[in-house]
Amino acid sequence: MCALSIGIFLLCSSAVTAQTTANPQPGQTYTNQEILQQLVKAKVVYLGETHDSAEDHQAQLAIIREMQRQNRKIAIAMEMFQRPFQSAIDNYLAGKLTEQQLVEQTEYDRRWRFPWESYAPILRFAKENQLPVLALNTPSEVTRKVASQGLESLTAEEKKHIPPISEIRTDNAEYRQLLLEVFQQHQKAAQGNSTAFERFLQAQVLWDETMAEKIAEFVKANPDYQVVVLAGKGHIIYGYGIPSRVERRLGVGNVKMRSVLLNSSDNPVLSADRPIADFVWNHSK
Repeated sequence: MCALSIGIFLLCSSAVTAQTTANPQPGQTYTNQEILQQLVKAKVVYLGETHDSAEDHQAQLAIIREMQRQNRKIAIAMEMFQRPFQSAIDNYLAGKLTEQQLVEQTEYDRRWRFPWESYAPILRFAKENQLPVLALNTPSEVTRKVASQGLESLTAEEKKHIPPISEIRTDNAEYRQLLLEVFQQHQKAAQGNSTAFERFLQAQVLWDETMAEKIAEFVKANPDYQVVVLAGKGHIIYGYGIPSRVERRLGVGNVKMRSVLLNSSDNPVLSADRPIADFVWNHSK
């Protein structure tokens, strides 16, 4: 699937290849076992997925299992659920809801639309092992409104599930350029419409900031936990989306974070000097 919409953001390109080296030692390749050895030492781990990739979801569960084997205090933060539905997730984990009730009460099928079974094994593992699951995402009604009318259009009620407007930062020039290219690729009729792009940019950054705020709040409140973040690769590559905004909230260098790109095909390469992620996972190993 290759699509661009408010609610599902996938970066798509047929002319680029992902880097296969890792940070902090560019030029070196890593086995999956070596990657795992690094991830278990990190406070926050970002797993950048392609939403319709079964292999990506299998890798996510494998990584979570190994991290939980070494540290029982693992939280799973998921883009796939929107913040107003946190209580439904908590009730499911506590055994108060069935899995079907969880799907219904989070409005999963309408709000995410990728097959439930892609993520169900992860939720089942979390329930079995009593791992917290964080609903990260902005309500889709809010992102759609921002994309069409801008941040200034939001009411006080709509602002309840997002960070303060002053924290929604759109000043990263490289991220802006990346999103502009995506916007133009998929919205050809609007290429000359700067207002439409600015609203798209606001919606995308709102999405990033909302997820980052929830992650940072959990880390501050639960310093003994590791957090594994499941999100689309567009929110993670180069650190522009979620990672840099978590780091801004927690203080640069205060928390060890690692990012993993789960699918190494069709990724934009912006700079040879900046790795697309710390690690690239190899599904064949």
